[in-house]
Amino acid sequence: MKKINLLLIIIIVFTACQKKETTIKHEIVKDSHSFSKPNQAVAKHLDLDIKVDFNSQTISGKASWIIENNSKGDEIIFDENSLNITKVTLGDDEKETTFELGKEVEFHGKPLHIKIKSNTTKVNIYYNTTKDGVALQWLKPEQTADKKKPFVFSQGESIWSRTWIPCQDSPGIRFTYNAKVTVPKDLMAVMSATNPQQKNKTGIYTFRQEKAIPSYLMAIAVGDIEFKPIDNRTGVYAEHTVINKAKWEFEELGKMVNAAEKLFGPYQWGRYDVIVLPPSFPYGGMENPNLTFLTPTVLAGDRSLTSLLAHELGHSWSGNLVTNATWDDIWLNEGFTTYVEHRIGEKVFGVKEAKMQDVLSRKALKVNLDEIGNNSPDSRLKVDTSGRNPDEGLSDIPYEKGYAFLQTVEAAVGREKFDKFLTDYFKAHAFQSITTEDFVEYFNKNLINGDKVLADKIKLNDWIYKTGTPNNIIIPISEDFNSIDNIQKTWKKIGVKGLNQKIKSTNEKQHFIDYLPNDITPKEMAEIDKEFNFTNSGNFVVQRQWFIQAIQHKYKKAYPSIEQFLTSYSRTGSLLPLYKQMIKTPEGKTWAKRIYEKAKTGYHTTTIQAIKPLLK
Repeated sequence: MKKINLLLIIIIVFTACQKKETTIKHEIVKDSHSFSKPNQAVAKHLDLDIKVDFNSQTISGKASWIIENNSKGDEIIFDENSLNITKVTLGDDEKETTFELGKEVEFHGKPLHIKIKSNTTKVNIYYNTTKDGVALQWLKPEQTADKKKPFVFSQGESIWSRTWIPCQDSPGIRFTYNAKVTVPKDLMAVMSATNPQQKNKTGIYTFRQEKAIPSYLMAIAVGDIEFKPIDNRTGVYAEHTVINKAKWEFEELGKMVNAAEKLFGPYQWGRYDVIVLPPSFPYGGMENPNLTFLTPTVLAGDRSLTSLLAHELGHSWSGNLVTNATWDDIWLNEGFTTYVEHRIGEKVFGVKEAKMQDVLSRKALKVNLDEIGNNSPDSRLKVDTSGRNPDEGLSDIPYEKGYAFLQTVEAAVGREKFDKFLTDYFKAHAFQSITTEDFVEYFNKNLINGDKVLADKIKLNDWIYKTGTPNNIIIPISEDFNSIDNIQKTWKKIGVKGLNQKIKSTNEKQHFIDYLPNDITPKEMAEIDKEFNFTNSGNFVVQRQWFIQAIQHKYKKAYPSIEQFLTSYSRTGSLLPLYKQMIKTPEGKTWAKRIYEKAKTGYHTTTIQAIKPLLK
């Protein structure tokens, strides 16, 4: 019996040692955008019991936090912004305690100081949201696709989850959660967790997220939605008038998950579903675990815009599995995910598509650098957002410069070696939040490994800590785009008839539009429009790029469609280029202001925050 026990002990110790070698633990770093002090007392699990009331447009209930009081002190600090905190109790017996709200900081809200005891393990916060909560957008029936019933959805990134749940709102703090959500009986609730696939008769839904996530990935949507499966672990939620179109558009979703797994290791979240939200959703997509939130603008009718799905899916590894510890490290989320997106796209859609996407990626990076300046501190991968709204650091830089850096590394070490490095990196840091410095340390130890020649070839510090782009950036080439460039040189002389048979895909059309000659006339734009029907295209990206040119060259035939475009959606990153182009002339600025006043009631708060300053 003793021999068996000894052997068992040896096996346990060996297994623990093996685990230590593959999993790297990091202390929670100080996040300037959170009032919390997690190394003193930290939230580890949330039991949420809330009611969604469309009449008052509020969420109310109780957030019960299981905590670890590491310092054995008498206080824990949460973040809150615009919430109404009504009562706080401790433990299962709910003994009432005192709490105090600290000084308000712009964008960040107030610290919620709660008195606890050295042995406290549970804190219950009773609260309700208010109309000032940025994270929640309440929609009237007429603002939805079906136009029959109301809708509400949340958007927590970067620091807005604290406007609908009192929490320690930092990407460096991870927790599991259970939730009980009561909604009107004719509606259904879904969250970033395990989800129902059909309505019940009670209006009460329960959720479970067993994987530790940061607060910005807490998400909820409530509306008259339906579910349709795509395969055994993927499916789509949407309103009735959208569901069939969405299911068809995302038919290759399962293939994407399979392709990603072959590249970077197992998908660790169980199901991967998506929900198509109403037009006021402010982003292309949001990678909420288990349930990606998507803009309806991705529904082109020809599956041509589903590369966005590859990006949000990629976050299941880079972002959700391995998360930036602070918003200064956002490139660890977005740069890695853009790399993963391109690799999934190449696997699913082919090399030609990937080459075109690479060219478009470099163009986006150049446009962003031209706008903010090569010497701007915000052109670094590691940024400093202290004292600011961290959303300001979310430009194309972390996405496209981060992707360009990782492409440079791949070229330097070879794809096979880099794929192994990334798979090991995701495994070693799974369900953890890390800093740029953590990455640099891991990178130097596991990839550079003392090879000075390789280090000089990659120039890691130049990429991460210096402005602009290093001189070893890869300049991609697309033969398909080169053919379009040749067409640009001749179409003015020979006419545009037949070009729509040579320029077919979304990427090809975007490249053609983006490089139309500066001296193009409204008459020539009309000829192109007749050939391609860009103004009335059902493709959101094609329309966006065409409308930028239409504004610049005063192609007035497109103006009614531009106005409809700007008043129909709230996809911030796609509306901004149009408004920026409009305000370059006095008459354009007047036009922009008029459209904004008409559209703003349908815009998300974050969209308003981005556009309103432009129009002053």
